[in-house]
Formats: sequence, structure tokens, C-alpha cells
Amino acid sequence: MYVYISLMSLVVIMEILAEEETAFCEMWGNPEFPLLSKSGDIMIGGAFSVHSQIVVSSLSVNFREFRFAQTMIFAIEEINNNSSLLPNISVGYKIFDSCGSTLPSTRAALGLINGQERTFGKSCSGQSTVHAIIGTSESSSTIVLSQIAGIFQIPVISHFSTCACLSNRKEHPSFFRTIPSDYYQSRALAQLVKHFGWTWVGAVRSDNDYGNNGMATFIEAATQEGICVEYSEAIARTASKEQVERVVRVITRGTAKVLVAFLSYDEMDALLEESLRQNLTGLQWVGSESWITAHHLTTMKYSNILYGSIGFAIKKAKIAGLQEFLLQVHPSQDPQNHILKEFWEETFGCSFQSSLKGVKQCSGSESLRDIKNPFTDVSELRISNNVYKAVYAVAHAMHSMLKCGEKSEEVLKHIQDVNFSLRSGEKVYFDERGDPAATYQLVNWQRNSAGDIVFVVVGSYDASLQNGKEFTMNGLNITWYFIVPVSVCSESCPPGFRQAMIKGKPICCFSCIPCAAGEISNSTNSAECSPCPLEYWSTEDHNICVPKVVEFLSYEETMGTLLTAFSLFGASLTLVVSFVFFWFRHTPLVKASNSELSFLLLLSLTLCFLCSLTFIGQPTDSSCMLRHVAFGIAFALCISCILTKTITVVIAFKARTPANTVPQCLASYQRSGVVGGTFLQVLVCVVWLTLAPPFPYKNTVYAAERIILECNLGSSIGFWVVLGYIGLLAMLCLILAFLARKLPDNFNEAKFITFSMLIFSAVWVTFIPAYVSSPGKFTVAVEIFAILASSFGLLFCIFAPKCYILLLKPERNTKNHMMGRNMQKQF
Repeated sequence: MYVYISLMSLVVIMEILAEEETAFCEMWGNPEFPLLSKSGDIMIGGAFSVHSQIVVSSLSVNFREFRFAQTMIFAIEEINNNSSLLPNISVGYKIFDSCGSTLPSTRAALGLINGQERTFGKSCSGQSTVHAIIGTSESSSTIVLSQIAGIFQIPVISHFSTCACLSNRKEHPSFFRTIPSDYYQSRALAQLVKHFGWTWVGAVRSDNDYGNNGMATFIEAATQEGICVEYSEAIARTASKEQVERVVRVITRGTAKVLVAFLSYDEMDALLEESLRQNLTGLQWVGSESWITAHHLTTMKYSNILYGSIGFAIKKAKIAGLQEFLLQVHPSQDPQNHILKEFWEETFGCSFQSSLKGVKQCSGSESLRDIKNPFTDVSELRISNNVYKAVYAVAHAMHSMLKCGEKSEEVLKHIQDVNFSLRSGEKVYFDERGDPAATYQLVNWQRNSAGDIVFVVVGSYDASLQNGKEFTMNGLNITWYFIVPVSVCSESCPPGFRQAMIKGKPICCFSCIPCAAGEISNSTNSAECSPCPLEYWSTEDHNICVPKVVEFLSYEETMGTLLTAFSLFGASLTLVVSFVFFWFRHTPLVKASNSELSFLLLLSLTLCFLCSLTFIGQPTDSSCMLRHVAFGIAFALCISCILTKTITVVIAFKARTPANTVPQCLASYQRSGVVGGTFLQVLVCVVWLTLAPPFPYKNTVYAAERIILECNLGSSIGFWVVLGYIGLLAMLCLILAFLARKLPDNFNEAKFITFSMLIFSAVWVTFIPAYVSSPGKFTVAVEIFAILASSFGLLFCIFAPKCYILLLKPERNTKNHMMGRNMQKQF
């Protein structure tokens, strides 16, 4: 009862809305009656857009759709002649014209379901006389047909409706199709566009369910692939000339060199006509299955526009006997059938009405064998094969149902379960959504040797494959009519650069920013630059990471060479002084200078000069420990000698009478003082090396672009204790030497010791801030400089005056001269 009320309500609504369109369609025969029909035990309905309506004045028979209708009849006749499929059961058909629009499709659906030849009557029968419906070619029309048929659980199998929305089982519980859903085609197109590197494309679509849903899925998939759509325009089947002109102007003004056309057969015709008028050329067309294999578009008229087009198509097939069947179509098969007459008249440009002036009379003897048009052309049987499969799917379902002894209402379940192979070997089955396996051929428009455009299969797409292998391409077999165009909003960023989004622009429009120091990008169009690992740095091109330059004070570089030269020069000079002192060891000056301490001091100064060499070269575990220990002990020995010498001088010259001499125990005191002063430093160094010894350290903080290989102190306290102890000894020595500065002028060694300690202290006081603030290898250079400067200061201040007398003023190197002033005072 509720079904009946719903249907009657729909009838009333359609009656009101369809008045104008009904009058329009009636110009080509009464649409309330089947175009073609034949009775049978099992009835299969059909709905095809035999008449298309873009502009009323140009409405004519759609030869391609009429071939689909005749293919359905051919399949039914073939089944009737098959003794193994539905034996002793005849199959009939009722085919309506959907006029390529939703309202005539609604009328056709009601006519098929109601079982009455008069579609809009006052009553409806309770049961449909068709067991299944084949059609239609448009998604929007099929949606209406499926929704109405679904109320009565009548299966609808479409051969050409690809809208993904039809896979929704809640809204279309009785819908099936023999063509893949656009859910897969749209994604395949996105992968195709990505394959050629086209990241900036234009898009045009049919303003219906097919175009809108398909384009929405494509844009979603394209966005995921990093592709941007510059514009997306829609063309309705009933669009005015001005609307189509505007769409073509948008395409012309766009910067994208690739146009994705998700258009139905008829909208494509309208777009191309306007494109010709506005001379739209130079675009790479990417087409949907609706038009990519349409032969009537390959004419010279459109070749300059579409030449080189590429897109996905349904797999081509061969149907044995179909061509002969089509060529036998003739008005004499049913003299009362208006569509056969109309088809004949349009095919041969004649008329069966003798009263029409200027039009030749149709004789009926014309032959379709002399005609080449979309109806007779069976070289590209793709959609026709889908019609053929749909009819056989119904037949196999009915065969299974009758074999099981079930009622005709169960046909829906049996169609869902069909699984058979055609004579060609192609398998036919449906998934849980009523869809077939999604496989496509990638077709490219190329010219053959005769100059005609042919469809060349250059790749394939199989949605059943996973892990990115759905799309394969026979790249070696592609012969492009021109170099594959570059269609990008922004030129690719080379390695070493990254993309920077431009505010207010799509993600495909960007500027290229060089990677920062220490970062790289090793591929084109990198979104981000990757930082190099800790011990690596970027090249100047910022495309690879290379090991960082390891920096340390080496012997090979200029600074290291100079410091080494000064160190060796100082050690050599000290040895020369030692030789001089040894040569003049028996002279009063050398004896008065406390030769034992002098030679020990010269030895320590030699060690001070040489210890600076341990600071040069690549730091190792041993060198890091040696350099600081050698430095600390050598200088402790040196200052201990000077301190002991100072104390000895003070004691010697503070004696009250000339007869007083240095006590015999003074020699042992000197040795004890030197050993004791040095031993404390050795003890500090041993503790330092035991608890936290220095070690090599790769400093990556100070300079990001290089590694500074240096010696980590291990314990800063240990280093500063060593340095502080040397400073303490130097301070004591300075104080004592200062107090003894007024000793006899002829030999006032305390004065020279004072000068040497002042220089020594000044050097090391200056060293501390310089050491802390110097970067990298210059820290080591500052320390070496301090060692050499203080060592030279001690050597020159203490020993230069003595060498001067020994070598240049030997007359002063006498006991009387050295003791002269004191002796005079005593007498």
C-alpha cells in the first residue's frame, strides 16, 4: 500500500515537471511507449539515451546509444538461441528512450515497472513485467532509475554509469554495473597526472552526478598526490552558449598546460565546438572513460585540440557476430517502429515522406555496409561489451533462480551471486557493492602511418593490486606527438633548496629557499631541509652531508710551524747558554751564580720550551695527559729553582761580616727546596690524572660547521690548582727578589730575578682571560704563547746579563770585581 502511494505521488510530481520535456521528446515519437520491444517468458527492460538534448534544434539519434540498444537485443537473441542457458524459455525486452535526462528516465522507469504501455495512467499494476533493467548511460538518470526500481527490488544493471555514489547499498540496494566506479578512475587519473609531473592542472566536468562526484574524488586524490587544480569549471547538458563561452575563456586564461576533462559524451561536444571557435590549442587533455575512446572526436575537425590526449578506458573486447547483426538493422524489421525509420533517415540523409521538398526519398535499398559511423563501427567495443555482459548476467541469474525453483522476486540475490565467463574468456562477477573488478587501459591518441588518429594502449590500471603497483605504464612504447609539457605553478626546487609556501596561493605555488647551513635536501621539491648528523656538515650546494672538518693546531699549518720553530729555538738557545756556562764553569761569575742551581734551572727551562710541543698535533689520550702534566711539572721545577736561588742569594748577602760564609748545610737545603717544590706539583698531577684525567674531546658547540678537536681538562679544578701552585711559587719568588733588590750593584742577581718574575706574572695574568675567550685551536695557541713568552722572559732576564759578561766583558769576570764594592766598605 505504501509503495503504491509513493509511486503514485512520484507519478503526479513527474507529470507536472515533465510537461515541457514531454512535448519536447514527443517530437521524436511518444516516449510513453517502448522504442523497441519483444515479448517473452522473461522480460528485460532497457533504457538508453537514443536521443540527446543539448540544444533542441540539434537533437538527433545518438548512433552510439542506438548501438548499445541493438547490442542488448543481439545478446538476448543469442541467449534465445542457446540451448544450455535458459533452455525452453524465451527472453523478451522492452527498451525505452531516456533522452539523456532525468525526467524522461523517470517516465521510462515507471513504464518498465508498471507493466502498462501507458506510463502515466490512473492506476498502477501490482507487479512489474520486467525482471531486470539494463541502463542508463548517465549517472544522474541511473540514480533516478535505481531509486524507483529499488522500491520494487528490481535489479538495475548499468553499462556506463560510473558515479561512485551508486555503490552505496543503503540508497541503491538493487543496483549493479558492468563498468568500474569512478572511485577508482578518479584516483587512477590522479596517479597518471602525478606520473608525468603535472602538479598544476585545470579541470572541467559535467554538471551532473557523474561529473561532480568524479571530479570531487579526483581533486581529493590529486591533493593527496601534491597536485593543485588551478580552476574547476562545470558544464551542464542544458548550458547556454554564453555559459560554455565563459568556461572556455577561463581555460584559455589559465596558466595550466594540462586539462582534466571529466565530461560526459554530450558535454564534451559542446565544449569542443566552443573551443574551436575560440581557437583553444596547446593543451594536454586528460580524459575520462566517457569520451576518451569516442571515435567521432578523432576527426580532423578536433585533431588540433585533442591530438595527444590520454586517459583511461574500459578494456576493448570483440563480440562475435555483432557487426553482422548491426548491419542487418532495417526499417522493414518493424515497419511501424518510428525509431528504425528515424535512424535510417539520419544515417542516409533521406526521408520516407515523399512530400518533403529538398530531401531525397529513402528507398529502403540503402546498405549500412557502405556507412562508417558510431553505429556500424565495432573496432572499439568497450561500452557495448558492458551491455553484452549485463544481459548475460541477468540470464545467468534467471537460469540459477529457475534451477533452484525460486520465485522471480529472488532474481536480485542471484544477480549478486553470478560468476561466469563469456565466450571470450572474460569473467563476470559483482562485489558486495554491485561493482565489477576495476581495471582500465591507458589510451593515448596517436597518428598511424596514414595520418589518422588511433587509440594506442600505453598502460593499464588494476585497483586489485596494492602497494602502489596499481598503475603500470609501457613507457618504452609511448610515442608522443610533442614533448610532454611542463605544467607547474612554480618551477621545481633543485636539491639544496626547499619549498616555501606563498601566502594566499595553493601549495603547488611556492618559492625556493636555500637550505640553511648544516641542512640539505637531496631531492627536487623538498618540503623541508634535513639537518646533517652531528659530525657532518652540508656542502656549498647543500645537497649532501660530508664529514665536518676536524680542526686542531697541527704542525703543518703556519701557526703550528711558527710556534714549533720558536719552541725549538728557545730550547736550542737554552742549550747554548748551558754550554757557555759549562765552558766558563770555573770562573767567578758562574761559581757566584750557584752553578748547580743554574744548570738545573737551564734544564727546567729547556723542558719548558719543549713541553709546548706536546700542545701541537692531534690530541690523543696520551698527549692530553702529557701536555698538562709536563707543563705543570716543568714550570714547578723552574720556579722552584729560581725561588731556591733567590733564597740562597738573600741568605748569602745578608751575612754580617765578610768572613762569614754560607753554611755547609745550604747545599743540601737547595736540593731539598727544589725537590720539595717540584714534588708537591707532581703529587697534584698524580691526583688529577687518577681522578679525572684530560681526554680528547670533539667540540661541536663552538663552531657548527667544523669539529674542534681539543683536550678536555677532565677536571677544571685540577688544571687551576696546577696553574695556581705555579703562580704561588712565582709570587713568593717575586716578593723575596723585590726585598733583595738593594744588594751590591756589581752582582745584584735578585734584581734580574725580580724583572723575570714581573714578566712571568704579567704573561700568565694576561693568559687567563685570553685562554678563556679564545676559540678552538687558538686556545691552545694562547697557552703555547704564554709558555714560550714566560720561558723566554726567564731565560733572558736571568741569563742574558751573565752571558754578556762571560762572552763580551771577561774583565768583569773576576773575584775582585764581583766583591770589590763590599771590600772597599770594609776597609
